[in-house]
Order: sequence, then C-alpha cells, then structure tokens
Amino acid sequence: MPQDHLSDSLPHVYDRALMLYGGKRNEVLTLAEIKQYGLDTFADGDYVSIYGMRPEEWYSRGVRVLGRTAVECTRDALGDRIGGDVASVAKRMPWNQFVVIDPFAGSCNTLFWILRPLPNSEGIGFESDQHVFDLTRRNLAVMGQKMKLVHGDYVGLLKELQVPIDRGIVAFVAPPWGDALDEVYGLDLCRTAPPIAEVIEQIAHRFSVNNILFATQVYEKVSASSLSDVQTRFDWTDLRIYDINKKARNHGILLGTKGWSPR
Repeated sequence: MPQDHLSDSLPHVYDRALMLYGGKRNEVLTLAEIKQYGLDTFADGDYVSIYGMRPEEWYSRGVRVLGRTAVECTRDALGDRIGGDVASVAKRMPWNQFVVIDPFAGSCNTLFWILRPLPNSEGIGFESDQHVFDLTRRNLAVMGQKMKLVHGDYVGLLKELQVPIDRGIVAFVAPPWGDALDEVYGLDLCRTAPPIAEVIEQIAHRFSVNNILFATQVYEKVSASSLSDVQTRFDWTDLRIYDINKKARNHGILLGTKGWSPR
C-alpha cells in the first residue's frame, strides 16, 4: 500500500495510547498499521525499523509484532547508538567475553544491537508475556538469530542462570514504562513495572562476584529524584541522551557499573 494513502484506509489515529492501552495492544499489526503508527506519532513511516531493516523489509521476511511491541521496542536508530556506547564501556572491563542479559526482552532488538559490537558474546533474553514470547521466538528463527530467549519472570530465571566468573555481564534494564512516563513531567524510574532500582538490585545480588555493566533506558526528561536514587546504586555512572528525533521524544541510557569502574 502506498505510504501517501495509508491514512485514507485506517480508521484510527495510531498513537501510543491506541497501541499500548487500546484495542491494538495485543493484536498482530499489518504493515499498513505499522507504518501508520510511525506517521501519526513521529511523522516517519519507517520509524519501527528493527533488526537492521525498514518495516517493508522485515515484514516481507515474515517478522510480526504486536501493537504494544511497536511502541516498546528499541528501534534501530536508537539500538545502534545504545550498542555502540555499551560496547565502548564494556570493552574496558578486564574480560573480552560477555553475557548480555535483557530481563524484558520484547522484540530482542536491543539484544541484537548490543551483541553486534561484542563478538564472542552470548545474548539471553527473558520475556514473561506468552504472546510476545511466541512471536519473538518465531521472528528470531526467521532472522536466523542465535540469541537465547526464555519464557518466564525475570526473578526466577535469574536464579537459574549461571555465568562464569571470567565473563563480564552486560544487563539492559528497560522494564515496561506504562504510566511511569508523563509527557509533561518525564519518566519516573521508580514507577516502571517493576521499578528499575528493584531490577538492578536483583541482578547485582545474583551476580555479586561478576563485573556488571548496566544500561538503563531513559527518556529525554527524567524525574531528578528517581534518577538520583538509581545512580546511587552504582560505582560509576554516565547519562547519555540521544538527539535522534528532531521533534523531541528522544531516549537515552544511563550507564552504570557494579564491582568495577572504567579505567
């Protein structure tokens, strides 16, 4: 369907509310809907680019996403920046092999981008939602991706995960934001589901003998008190906001280390 005529055939405004809380949340989107969400929300029909491909490309290969995944996924432009910044710090660990953990994997696109500049590393994603898990596992198979995706709650799965002491750990922390994001006041890191500090403490406690690099996804505007609360849990931190979208609504990451500091 030509991009110029998408809005003529679709009855809704494809915004965050419809995709995350409305009738499209758990529906598998058509290509037209994916592009319309990008157009209506970001004036960019290719906004939901994942796995290094534009929507037409990944859709033609059989990749499918839910409405909620289109909103929650880390798109390629952001994933590439995150992957590069994570690698630049991870490579300063005293190890050259890493286990990359995403406790809320969703589409696994963030894992895809973090693993690219970290050769000889293992990627493990956890996903508690059965529908999201089934679609993503199928998508990874279609794409020939070798990262491991496990169904279940991250707390229980962390207890089962074994990581050798001579492996560095990279943990991408991006639990669902839900109503933690307010367009006026920004992102409250204490109100994500679960709270980000809780996730950090769970991982840090489980792998207390390993060097860990945390990459926490944030918004361009963050509650100062919640940011300070998270930062105090690390040995070293660096906040980076990416100027990718000229119409604002930009994201970034808070890098933080446990058990070591970059030299």
